[in-house]
Amino acid sequence: MSLWSCVAVDLAARCCTSATQDVKTVLRRSEHEGLSFLAITLADFGKATQKWLDQGFVVPSDVSSFKMNRRTGLPVFLQGFLGRVFDLSSGALLDDPDIEAIYAIRQLTLMFSKIALPEDTKAVSSSVVTPRRERRAMSEFVQCEQDVRYADAMLDEAYKANFQRIASMLFKDALASVDYKVLVGDIIPMHGPGAVADKLTSNGKWNQRTWPARLEEGGFPARDNLIPNLHPHYVEELNQTLDILEPGAEIPVKVITVPKTLKTPRIIAIEPTAMQYAQQALRREIYDAVEQDGILHRMVGFTDQEPNRALACSGSHSGELATLDMSEASDRVSNQHVRLLLEDFPNLLWAVQACRSRKADVTGHGVIRLAKFASMGSALCFPMEAMVFLTVIFMGIERELGAPLSRRDVVKRFSKQVRVFGDDLIVPRDYVLSVVDELETFGFRVNVGKSYWTGRFRESCGKEFYDGHDVSIVKVRRILPTSRQDANGVISAVETRNLFYRGGVWSGARWLDNYLGKMLIHFPNVAPTSPLLGRVSFLGYQFQRLHPNTQGPLTKGYYVRSESPRDPLDGSGAMLKCLCKTPQPYLKILKAYGQESHISDANVDDEHLERSGRPEHVSIKLGWRPPY
Repeated sequence: MSLWSCVAVDLAARCCTSATQDVKTVLRRSEHEGLSFLAITLADFGKATQKWLDQGFVVPSDVSSFKMNRRTGLPVFLQGFLGRVFDLSSGALLDDPDIEAIYAIRQLTLMFSKIALPEDTKAVSSSVVTPRRERRAMSEFVQCEQDVRYADAMLDEAYKANFQRIASMLFKDALASVDYKVLVGDIIPMHGPGAVADKLTSNGKWNQRTWPARLEEGGFPARDNLIPNLHPHYVEELNQTLDILEPGAEIPVKVITVPKTLKTPRIIAIEPTAMQYAQQALRREIYDAVEQDGILHRMVGFTDQEPNRALACSGSHSGELATLDMSEASDRVSNQHVRLLLEDFPNLLWAVQACRSRKADVTGHGVIRLAKFASMGSALCFPMEAMVFLTVIFMGIERELGAPLSRRDVVKRFSKQVRVFGDDLIVPRDYVLSVVDELETFGFRVNVGKSYWTGRFRESCGKEFYDGHDVSIVKVRRILPTSRQDANGVISAVETRNLFYRGGVWSGARWLDNYLGKMLIHFPNVAPTSPLLGRVSFLGYQFQRLHPNTQGPLTKGYYVRSESPRDPLDGSGAMLKCLCKTPQPYLKILKAYGQESHISDANVDDEHLERSGRPEHVSIKLGWRPPY
């Protein structure tokens, strides 16, 4: 509360208004409602103001839990800031609203909207009960499955044919190359860093000996993927230990919830080891093919969010581009959509279907059969949903035009106006209604509350813009630490301090400097790239001495120390991992010995055969490290 109050007073000074009453309101309501007021109620107020910016006027019913000023028609809360953005008599958006006030409103209302809390915290009111919300999330997951089945059944054959035609036009060159690599077996499986449904450890995955029959028949034979080479010793070992799983005996994905906000958890699915192993191979090939395509790389992003953000900024100024956000995006991409997408690439289609999990274990609902392609957690979820969305976008554009699109039309007219990054979509405003209608025809849901096309507010990939100005804010992600032993809390607080500093919220940065300075004995000025937990400063870094060997500057401070758990690996599994993670200097040697099918340019950690996986514990330690 001290941090919020400090930031409120500072932003009020910047906007030439007062926040005295606002601070009193937040103190009073937080005392009675707990942190849920900051994380949920106040965040809902912030989302409502974004809606008002887009539609151009205030709707009092959107913030019914806040008192309204009968004279002005605006909420009493933050009215000093709102009055610089909306007309006091009509509630209409001003012709030239104060950008600083827009930023201030967003910062003060959404600052805690993404905060993560431990489940047993007593700071949250009883209205935030994790088990109840998790049960509701699971029920919504099952309901979504039913919606997907219904949407598939209702989809007209003409729509399916049109979808397939446009998908072929867009992806024929890129996916044809992946299709050929699948045909000749030129793909390299790789294990991901996350948990798996069969509960194998990070290094234990390399010794897996259960293999679905669908993978064996779908381009991923066990002898080519589970042993380093076809040496008789390895082949015999595999034959003695391999367990081929028929479809009915396959391990289902495990559906779980992970924190998203206090209000809503996020649903993800933990895939079986074998499926994830094969999915990673196809994901890498699809990423490379799309990013190397001269046209597609302008419209689809898998790793770089900046093009989306640049288009959102441009669209906020010109008004010519709309930003769309999808609800339950991955869970509403059906397997039928993916089959249509890949219809012209039979080998790739066969491989994708082979490594797709067909069943899910949902808490409270048992094992159910999936109509969706995959939930978040599958390595292929992200690329498939992006390609499906891009196809449907051009279906909407084509319908608005009333004429078929050619690949040349796409390049000439739309390659700089359409962009997809996961469920963040950017489309020309003139076609947005047709695109939204087409998305909903295919069973998708556009999140109207986070989609913008009428005003000058745009949001994409975590950045927000108004009329060409960046109004993105700093969000507090964790409860502030009370001791150095709370390493995660300290790390998060230092990061928040530096984001405040770089964003020009000097009061927030100064308050955290004082707060952390009492906790961290050494809290030096450092460069953003320093391994030390310190204060980023435009005045540069400070140091106390030089390294005796390199003569580089050293500063005393706290640094993060984390260690992967012990997970020793030897035998054929160790050899397979080394071959799959071999650096570039050894590529020619391995090719000479016929091992090119197991070559990757990934880096090799010196201790990767002794320790592997995500660290179980994170700590901070005092020592001398470079300040840059």
